[in-house]
Amino acid sequence: MDVGVIGVGAMGRNHVRVYSELKGVGTVYVYDPVTENAQRSQEFATICGSLQELLESVLAVSICVPTRYHFDTAKKVIEAGINCLIEKPITLTVEEGEQLVRIIESKEMVVGVGHIERFNPIVAEMTKIAQRPDYVAIKRHNPTSSRITDASVVEDLMIHDIDIAFNVLFKDQRDYKIYSAGSANVCEAMAAFPGSVVSISASRLSSKKFRTIYIESEDFTAEGDFMTQEVYIYRKPGKYGVENERYMQENIIEKVLVNKVEPLKVELKTFLDCIKSKTSFPVTPQEALNNLRICEQIKQGLQIKKLPG
Repeated sequence: MDVGVIGVGAMGRNHVRVYSELKGVGTVYVYDPVTENAQRSQEFATICGSLQELLESVLAVSICVPTRYHFDTAKKVIEAGINCLIEKPITLTVEEGEQLVRIIESKEMVVGVGHIERFNPIVAEMTKIAQRPDYVAIKRHNPTSSRITDASVVEDLMIHDIDIAFNVLFKDQRDYKIYSAGSANVCEAMAAFPGSVVSISASRLSSKKFRTIYIESEDFTAEGDFMTQEVYIYRKPGKYGVENERYMQENIIEKVLVNKVEPLKVELKTFLDCIKSKTSFPVTPQEALNNLRICEQIKQGLQIKKLPG
């Protein structure tokens, strides 16, 4: 299957690399109006001089353009009848997302949205460990980056964990309240579900990069690291007390065996498999649109200056 990548910035180049490594992929075509971006991928791909040239050459594409161009680019791809994977967020605004979903629903093709953490193996492990957890805390903090200029920290980073909380851990649960505070570059949000609390924090101001998930239930605590793909479970203390006036506690600690993989490779392979089998991609446009709606709710509690672009 010949595939294409539209937009060959940092994320687009990763898509090109992974496609070139996947079995069953023929030629990888790329298009980027910034010629230098496209040329950086010429080791793995054939460069197209226009979007139309690319669309005439492929059966599937990844859309990796800046967020403000998602709607227009995806609309052209979908109207050309080409299966596509749109990098998150699905569009810049909820209104654009609603319009795009209406267009998608009138077509018969595979359209998915690239919420990559859905394909991180620790998500499946944490879901098996904790069903309806009492407390969840997810943190995603990054050093300052110039890569994103048209989205707040909510759509840029926090949306990954919004997807996990609302579409995996608390799937189909619509009875919740959202509270939030922060700015364009740092945000703390809390979702209160019946009997459960989810705390999500994201920052683009950190001096240390980390992505963690922490879950508490009555009988155990679980910790996961999205980057190292490690999961630990802490059981209730087997020994608990005071000896010689010193506090003592012995926990049972389990390290979960996780089959470590590159999430992007799993995501893109899944996308191509869905095209071959004519099945829906796991992250649907409707779910991605709901993620964007939740982002808008969270942003209501933030103090955001107008972003450039």
